[in-house]
Amino acid sequence: MITSKQLQHFLSKEQESRYHAVCQAAKEKYPAPVAPDKRLGYAVIGLGKLTLEEILPALSICKYSKLTALVSGDADKARKIAEQYGVPDTGIYNYQNFDEIKNNPEVDAVFIVLPNSMHHEFTIRAAKAGKHVLCEKPMANSVEECEEMIQACKEANRKLMIAYRIQYESYNKLIKQWTREKKYGKVKVIEAYNGQNLPSPNVWRAQKKLGGGGALPDIGIYCLNTIRYILGEEPTSVLANSFSTPGDARFKEIEESMLFQMTFPSGVLAMCGTCYGAQTAKSYKIYADEGYYGLDPAFSYSGLQMHVSEQADKKIELHKMPTMIEEDQFALEIDHFSECIACDKQPYTPGEEGLQDMKIIKSIYQSAYEGRVIKLDYHTEKDMFRGPDPI
Repeated sequence: MITSKQLQHFLSKEQESRYHAVCQAAKEKYPAPVAPDKRLGYAVIGLGKLTLEEILPALSICKYSKLTALVSGDADKARKIAEQYGVPDTGIYNYQNFDEIKNNPEVDAVFIVLPNSMHHEFTIRAAKAGKHVLCEKPMANSVEECEEMIQACKEANRKLMIAYRIQYESYNKLIKQWTREKKYGKVKVIEAYNGQNLPSPNVWRAQKKLGGGGALPDIGIYCLNTIRYILGEEPTSVLANSFSTPGDARFKEIEESMLFQMTFPSGVLAMCGTCYGAQTAKSYKIYADEGYYGLDPAFSYSGLQMHVSEQADKKIELHKMPTMIEEDQFALEIDHFSECIACDKQPYTPGEEGLQDMKIIKSIYQSAYEGRVIKLDYHTEKDMFRGPDPI
């Protein structure tokens, strides 16, 4: 008969075996999937549209990761999805008994896909349960909550990564490379816009207590974070203006639109816009000495298109649309996190990256409210809030 102490020892050895398999595979010249039983297990918390349409399918094609548990407030929905994805009854949890996940050795990490206001609570609970945390952006509703999430994971010796999928996507990685190598000369100006039409005032995104704000933290953060990622710099100041249509019930508690400018140490000026009340549009364009380039559409889960314009000589301007093999952005970020867990590496987008965005967002709101330029902390180090580049 196996004692509980022996069983615990066996489970830690089994986990060690999984980590070893993933770490070895990731180090190969041509990384290949590891056997399903050696992949790291994830519990997905929250079974909304993003989870059902993107994250669960992504876990099905991951190389190093797999779905082993579900957490939902809807028991019937959870059971149905568990049957579809082969999750056993022992891997189904609700928000009340979630802490029992500490006893499930098949769960190495959790992926938090909940309204923004719940990220803080479940990151801390997951860390205390001994699980690593991959958390959707925005990281939380306040700077203070972000700091507490980072501290909780450090105290539990668990890794924390924010799901900035853009930073793992091939087109964006190429644009980052071009920018830093000055392929088209020095970058002078960046334009970025991300907008969509909020369907009704009844969605959680229209409630400030759940979303923390309106268009800015939910979709405007893509403009902010992508520009910081491409440049590797931190803004030194922001200037913003906000507007909400009077009488529109969708914007009773949150802002409809936000325009903001950022100034960077290298002299780059960024002009960004985001809106919850207009036709969906997603794009950014980078203007340099000898050409401009960017994505339109940008920020989408798929179907990105790259546009390049360069001056061949004084008379001819060449327009190009480079194409790359499209990969599942969610699978890329999940497998990166699994590799970091298995090989004990810092994630490329750790909690500190999410915290920095929230600090800037706080200053953008302050600028819009006070109608003035807000100075930010001056940082000269490149990529100072990111981990090692996962190239």
